[in-house]
Amino acid sequence: MKRLLMPLFVLAALPLAAAPPTVGEKAPDFALSTVEGKSLRLSEVMSKGSLVLVVLRGYPGYQCPYCNRQVQDFIQKAQGFADAGAEVLMVYPGPPQDLGAKANEFLADKKLPNNFELLLDPGYDFTNGYGLRWDVAHETAYPSTFLINSQGVIFFSKIVRGHGGRTTAMEILDAMPKRKATQ
Repeated sequence: MKRLLMPLFVLAALPLAAAPPTVGEKAPDFALSTVEGKSLRLSEVMSKGSLVLVVLRGYPGYQCPYCNRQVQDFIQKAQGFADAGAEVLMVYPGPPQDLGAKANEFLADKKLPNNFELLLDPGYDFTNGYGLRWDVAHETAYPSTFLINSQGVIFFSKIVRGHGGRTTAMEILDAMPKRKATQ
């Protein structure tokens, strides 16, 4: 009898794959480095106000044209994010070898505004922890966008299980809380 129960016990002890966080849940904290090597912790950035967390496909063996378009769209609407008091963190996952160089290649035709950061996820620790790993050939992460308030609670989430259909900057700006005018 003990021999029959042993395999079930072993399976029950294995960790389940993380599920993506959902609206109303606290966003799991993480620390990632920028392409310049500066470490950023989610909990520290979100304490300043609303945060837009965009998970790109990163480097699946080429620079994703959909990611390029999405990031350019966000950059073009940067003033709207600044006016909303929002920081924009973009996660660029990929294999650890040369990920920084690939991220710099991705940024070559872009100038990130002061309230934007591109964070590296070498080896997919963040991507796996958020349950966003698109683990098939030539894929890295499901393109996703989360809006997180200053208490760390997610109030918008969109996870795309394909290449297109990404959130637009206007979709995110429309979902942001409106700032009260100061007198």
